[in-house]
Amino acid sequence: MATTTLDETPGLPGLYAKAALSAVADALPGPLGRGGGDRADLPDRTVRQDGARLDRDRLAAYQRVCGFRVSDDVPATYLHVRCFPLSVELMTASDFPIPLVGLVHVANTMTVHRRVGSGEALDLEVGVADLRPHRRGRVFDITAEVRPADQLEPSWTSRSTYLARGRGEGDDDAPRLEGVPGPAEGRTATAQWRVPADTGRRYARVSGDVNPIHLHPLAARLFGFRRAIAHGMWTAARALATLDGRLPQAWRYDVEFAKPLLLPATVELVTERAGDGWRLAVRSSSGPEHLRGLLAEGERGGR
Repeated sequence: MATTTLDETPGLPGLYAKAALSAVADALPGPLGRGGGDRADLPDRTVRQDGARLDRDRLAAYQRVCGFRVSDDVPATYLHVRCFPLSVELMTASDFPIPLVGLVHVANTMTVHRRVGSGEALDLEVGVADLRPHRRGRVFDITAEVRPADQLEPSWTSRSTYLARGRGEGDDDAPRLEGVPGPAEGRTATAQWRVPADTGRRYARVSGDVNPIHLHPLAARLFGFRRAIAHGMWTAARALATLDGRLPQAWRYDVEFAKPLLLPATVELVTERAGDGWRLAVRSSSGPEHLRGLLAEGERGGR
């Protein structure tokens, strides 16, 4: 397997611009188009960055936006944010078979093997795996790993599942969480949140994820949404933050994203104990479910 090693973190705005230009090129007819076609092979390659440092001011801003306590303990969801530019670097490369524009993040699993402190130097590595059919197109996984610099054992690992919409094949192959009840309707809410209209812009500033569907209603309408939508990973982080201070040393967090959370909104969080962990759901006060999650001690999870 080939590895691309980066000296610095790639800038997400430039990568999104590259993805948009690539989408336009793919759409051009005849010899002018790139002819993205039906390329099917995932690149046998990883992208890594060694000795990466966390920006403590940005980390603190992230903790505030997502509801965590401001501390030197790095939230697991922030490590996803830190690896995300490497993921986009991989997905916008010329050898990647699926356009970035239009991808839908449908599920995420992250495992904390040990807590990460804000002052640590970290080695980051991302890869891609398991392109497979889905009834709404194709899905694949982006894998990520964070290790203390020059160490072999990871502190944190993650698998993010993305859907490329298109003509599907076979049965629905979407991830399913085991042991998690169906829609949260009928269960009593643990908390209620008012999610302001600028949530997407505030999260974009601390995460770097400037996908236009999250930033402004006009931009979101270009992609078929009536209003801007919240980042799925903001919702996952906001739910996780309610357990801040009660998490074990090692744990696994599985989430699935359902209905987009249109902004502004009022949502309800439902939590209940599940053995040595918790079941979670985020739903609108009007009923639709946006997120379903399962947090379990150790490396046990729902998939």
